[in-house]
Amino acid sequence: MVGKGGVPRMMELQAKLTDQLAANRGAQARNAQLAAEVNDLKEGLEMVEEKARFELGMVKPDEILVQYSTPRP
Repeated sequence: MVGKGGVPRMMELQAKLTDQLAANRGAQARNAQLAAEVNDLKEGLEMVEEKARFELGMVKPDEILVQYSTPRP
């Protein structure tokens, strides 16, 4: 190639591109791991809240607890 930078510039840019693609893959892997951790925390908290509501009768502020039972035959 003849022109601005030529072959050496092209090789330099190719190396930078390769490095950036590797960095992007690492960032994507970290993002996926963090997303999985966030999901686990959300599901974990929901499970804890559900258990607290049903087993311990937990009620949030400004909520009204209404219980009813079905008649036995």
